[in-house]
Amino acid sequence: MSALPPLSLYIHVPWCVRKCPYCDFNSHQADRFEEQGKLPEQAYLDQLLADLEVDLPYVADRPIQTAFIGGGTPSLMSADFYYQLMDALRSKLTWVDNAEITMEANPGTFEQEKFAHFRQAGINRLSIGIQSFQPNLLKTLGRIHNREEALHAVDKSRAAGFDNINLDLMHGLPDQTTAMALEDLQLAIDLNPEHLSWYQLTIEPNTEFYRRPPTLPEDNTLWNIQDEGLALLEQKGYHQYEVSANAKAGREAKHNLNYWRFGDYLGIGAGAHGKITLPDGQIFRTRKTRHPNHYLSNLPEALCIKDAIEPEDLPLEFMMNRLRLFESFPLKAFEQYGYRPVPAVLKSACEIAATRGLLSENLWKNGIISTTEKGKLFLNELLELFLPE
Repeated sequence: MSALPPLSLYIHVPWCVRKCPYCDFNSHQADRFEEQGKLPEQAYLDQLLADLEVDLPYVADRPIQTAFIGGGTPSLMSADFYYQLMDALRSKLTWVDNAEITMEANPGTFEQEKFAHFRQAGINRLSIGIQSFQPNLLKTLGRIHNREEALHAVDKSRAAGFDNINLDLMHGLPDQTTAMALEDLQLAIDLNPEHLSWYQLTIEPNTEFYRRPPTLPEDNTLWNIQDEGLALLEQKGYHQYEVSANAKAGREAKHNLNYWRFGDYLGIGAGAHGKITLPDGQIFRTRKTRHPNHYLSNLPEALCIKDAIEPEDLPLEFMMNRLRLFESFPLKAFEQYGYRPVPAVLKSACEIAATRGLLSENLWKNGIISTTEKGKLFLNELLELFLPE
């Protein structure tokens, strides 16, 4: 039997100050849950740790390689919440040395004042949700920070001791021109983060933008933004290693790499998802109940739904993750974490993809999967080839 996949941990904090009109994540406006002006931090902390205890038997003492605290807006929670959380996680889990531990944070002044405490608690990577530096676009996006706070957020993070920072930035925003998008991107580059998540706004169901669609740039403008933006990032030393992420050399997000390489991860918190491989080769996904009140008021055993990944679905599951990365990999990697020989249907789909120019035909002859430029542009078409018959 092959070695089990690397294991990560995802922690979801579901509250934010205000729901952004484009957001389809499991986030809930904080003031609707506050009691006496405060979120139920202790109750949520207790339930997170009880939730973790339910999942722990599936992973025994496998070490945690990375952790990611997402939301919502995790930086809304107090410093004391994270001191307690990180102390408890260190006592309950085995960790590799220098594990990457990321928190999503808003650049607002209120959150910035807590950055040093987050670092002292053991969080060593910050992902700051800038989205745009332009006041009119920040207003359209429902963001509660301003341009000056966005520009100062990295300095505050550095002063707090963070040497690994990601900035989240969006493009293709309502009425945005190519020049406006590139100005935003250049400002982000000038802040010198280690990592940039740069992705196009998409209108998702169950969002305010879906109910009241804004006027988005035309397709030609979107193509120009993408082409010129990626060229600028490459020129400035931020290589694109996955669909929506660019990084300086060696500063790729280890947590995201584990996702896309089909690694395992525990997911705790309201709406959190996980993926776990058992020693016998069975692979299943977990999902926790989404609503914070339901999450807080039920026994942890009742909060989790487990869905086995059936053998016929594995090729698509595997490729949906691996092809998000732009690195080459051997087809034999499927056996490493799937515990099954590479199925004929997977080989056949790769052969078809190579003949269509979606995968590199020369590398495919040696059993190496490498997405072509065409394959990157038409990723959905490529993935359709791996759908179960």
